[in-house]
Amino acid sequence: MRVLITGVTGFVGGHLAERLLREGGHDIAGVARRPDWPEHWRHLAGSVALHAVDWDSAATLVQLLGRLRPEWVFHLAGYAHNGHSFHDADATWAGNLQTTRTLYDAIARWGGSPRILFASTGLVYGEPDGPEALFDERSPLKPASPYAASKAAADLLSYQAVRHPGLDIVRVRAFNHTGPKQSTHYVAPNFARQIAGIQIGKLPPVVETGDLSGRRDLTDVRDMVRGYVLLLQGGERGEVYNAASGQAYRIEEILNRLIALAGVRVEVRQTIDPDRRRETAVSRGDFSKLRQATGWAPEYTLDQTLADMLADWRQRHGRLRAGA
Repeated sequence: MRVLITGVTGFVGGHLAERLLREGGHDIAGVARRPDWPEHWRHLAGSVALHAVDWDSAATLVQLLGRLRPEWVFHLAGYAHNGHSFHDADATWAGNLQTTRTLYDAIARWGGSPRILFASTGLVYGEPDGPEALFDERSPLKPASPYAASKAAADLLSYQAVRHPGLDIVRVRAFNHTGPKQSTHYVAPNFARQIAGIQIGKLPPVVETGDLSGRRDLTDVRDMVRGYVLLLQGGERGEVYNAASGQAYRIEEILNRLIALAGVRVEVRQTIDPDRRRETAVSRGDFSKLRQATGWAPEYTLDQTLADMLADWRQRHGRLRAGA
């Protein structure tokens, strides 16, 4: 397949590119706002053609689509941080809704007929009715943050674009996912960075954290991108699918598992940001529709994921120490 990945230099985009390269047989291109690779994705430079794109100009994107003629488009670009969206709502709406609208307009004007995967989020469902409730695709959308609301709007736009102008779009509502190379703006990699630094003697034995009471449905990013590929192979045009583990882990449990895996003693210092209280505290997804359509189910255990994140951060700390 000729594949185009928007947001290819991001956390999920890089893992998706790696997945497709391992499969072989794909001609992969990616777009990002800047034409340079982050250090941890630099090894992709020789295999993935990277193009800078101005998301305010559909015309330049039309020209690029005409040159690349993608058969698959994975739309991952956008504003990705739920907590920060409360302080940066304009950028959130522009990054998630306007970027999606620009892409669909450009595809329609180009005139091709690629299969498109739109990556939505499980946060569009908001708070469940109870701590043990599972969201399925028929659950009402009750977004509780600018990030979730902007993704919900782009999700609905994606449904409308199937009706008119008739694009071939499959939507996936991805619940929380984590893994190696994720930004420390997110809870699990933030813990992994600190604990790996303690483990190798680079940092003092203190972990700084926010509120530990929330619960997260966590899936390994490598499982998640496998599901994305399966959906473009077998997902139904216009349909939406949850991608999740179906299990909600307390943030405190994630921290304790990382500490146990590292075999260190630490002091935990908790500082609660009152703004973060507005975020969805618990969210758990039912992925049975995705499983029925594609056979997908998570393969990585949480401990495997966390161990890989610790290993990744030990390597990063080592490179920083060596001045690499």
